[in-house]
Amino acid sequence: MQDHDQETEVVEEDAAATEEIVEENENEEASEQEAPEVPLTPEAEAMKWKEAAIRSAADLDNYRKRMARERSEDLRFARSGLIEELLPIFDNFSMGLQMAEQEQDSMIYKGMAMVKGQLDDFLSAQGVKEVAAEGVFDPNYHEAVAEEEKEGADAGEILFVKRKGYILHDRLLRAAAVIVAKGGEQSAEEGAENEGGAE
Repeated sequence: MQDHDQETEVVEEDAAATEEIVEENENEEASEQEAPEVPLTPEAEAMKWKEAAIRSAADLDNYRKRMARERSEDLRFARSGLIEELLPIFDNFSMGLQMAEQEQDSMIYKGMAMVKGQLDDFLSAQGVKEVAAEGVFDPNYHEAVAEEEKEGADAGEILFVKRKGYILHDRLLRAAAVIVAKGGEQSAEEGAENEGGAE
């Protein structure tokens, strides 16, 4: 019996709390309705719509510019996939040309050299440039496939190009695979001496 009375009290308290919340909401709505909006003057309303129109025109102009820029980028790099697939063929052709170079007077070599010139012209017409592979190793454009010791070479200096790298416009298509110089024994000894001195 007591449990039933307690349940009844809880239900009544919940109902009372709900009624209070509903009354508060109604009072807030009534106060919002009671405060009427101040009507804009015709000049102020015209200015409001004029500003909205200017904002919309600016948004549309920005959208057009962005679309034009994206379309231009798409056109510049549309053939990048095809060119990347052709690069191994160019590599193999260059290797064949190097082998044929032993007999420079032969018609085969001369014909291959002409085709190589046409291939180079095609790549440059597409905006493709060879990655410079001289001097110091640059991880942005080069991929080190091996290290070798060479007398007189600085550590990280490019010694030999295993595979050419290419850039399409300003984007790297393929990094140049290079062999770089190891740090010589002298530089290793100097490093050890410096460490000993620091201790």
